[in-house]
Amino acid sequence: MRGADYFLKRTLFALVTVFVAITLNFIIFRAAPGDAVTGLRCQFCTVEFKDQLRAELGLDKSKWEQYWIYLQDLAQGDMGRSFVTREPVVDELIDPLLNTLPMIALGTAFAIVFGIISGVIAAWRRGTFLDWGNLSFSLLFYSLPTQWLGLMLLIFFAGTLPVSGISDPFLEFTDPSWWETFVDRLEHMILPAATIGIVLYGEYALIVRSSLMEALSEDYVLTARAKGLRNWAIVWKHAFRASLLPVATLIALSLGYLVAGAILVEAVFSYPGIGLVTYDAVFERDYPVLQGAFLILTLSVVVANYVADLLYFKLDPRIAE
Repeated sequence: MRGADYFLKRTLFALVTVFVAITLNFIIFRAAPGDAVTGLRCQFCTVEFKDQLRAELGLDKSKWEQYWIYLQDLAQGDMGRSFVTREPVVDELIDPLLNTLPMIALGTAFAIVFGIISGVIAAWRRGTFLDWGNLSFSLLFYSLPTQWLGLMLLIFFAGTLPVSGISDPFLEFTDPSWWETFVDRLEHMILPAATIGIVLYGEYALIVRSSLMEALSEDYVLTARAKGLRNWAIVWKHAFRASLLPVATLIALSLGYLVAGAILVEAVFSYPGIGLVTYDAVFERDYPVLQGAFLILTLSVVVANYVADLLYFKLDPRIAE
């Protein structure tokens, strides 16, 4: 029953969070001054034309009416149509989202693997040169602004790696094999993925080091040492599992960072992902696209935190007490 109650509470909390996110998603963009019509770059548009366009887009209705229509459409899986292209928002976002996911996955995988390894080595060799060097580099990478790091990588690797786009536009004329297409896509996502991965690496390394050092000071570790177990066995088989809770939290919360980080990174590298679409939609005041993009990104954070909550119970059942 204890596990069922914990699962039910976490599920209800996630659903309430989603509803609040949906509501805030509607309010935020309409709280800003102006709308899609006032943002038109049209010197000769008459007042009558703008009023007609505003009515066509549904912007002449009250905010409550717009909110109710928004909820009704969303319940049917309809995110509306773009104010700019007049295409369904789902169609506008699905391809950019599929472009963003492998890039973020590559950067996050790099950060998790090397961050955990560096953190474990630093905690195991605390007080040594390895620990000092890891701590220094982790703090440096963690403090770097994402867009600045992206620009530096762009400058240093221009001419060596692709620095914009997602594929070579001339490749399709050579009838490429699937392997050539895969390599081309991978080369184009290396720099944006590295930008995200390097910053996240510093965060993971610091958290793992701190958490593992705390675990190594526990009584059960002293008992394991007294039994004559090797240091490496103590670190991996005993202390490391106890230090996984903060790491699981960081993995879930880092998605919140990626919401902002991916937008900046994709803008720097002109990477056609959901971040770049969001960046362009801000300047065009394309409310439906903005709402759809932020809703997808918000749901990803909520789902990741929900999964992390369930993972906590698996790693440490005492949490439900």
